[in-house]
Amino acid sequence: MNIFRLFFIAIVVISFAELYVLIAVGSVLGALPTIFLILASAALGSFLLKQQGLATWQRFQTSIARQEMPAYELAEGFLILLGGALLLTPGFITDAVGLICLLPSLRGKIIAYAMKCYSFVPQNKNDNVLEGEFRKDVE
Repeated sequence: MNIFRLFFIAIVVISFAELYVLIAVGSVLGALPTIFLILASAALGSFLLKQQGLATWQRFQTSIARQEMPAYELAEGFLILLGGALLLTPGFITDAVGLICLLPSLRGKIIAYAMKCYSFVPQNKNDNVLEGEFRKDVE
């Protein structure tokens, strides 16, 4: 299946789920408290995005100054950006996922899991093997 088709289907399903949850919460709490909750989550998202983003930016600059690869900081920055965008999007489901992305302890666990599962560095189990490339010179 095409990636754009999957993306479109995901957006449609998430939109309908958000609409259902908004209607359900609105019928229990009423319209004004529901709107207040949506606005409060957007304000919380803005605050956390600024706070966490600046801290990650400083760690990124420190890593660059030490001439280290800032892989963790880049992954953290991506999750902070995603979490902020999800918290600014109206809806309770996206707010929950956005909050997970912006909380440092949960974000750290997500990044550790992703780096463990999707590491591009081959794990060499034999210490006697030297990884490398070679080229045979033809004379």
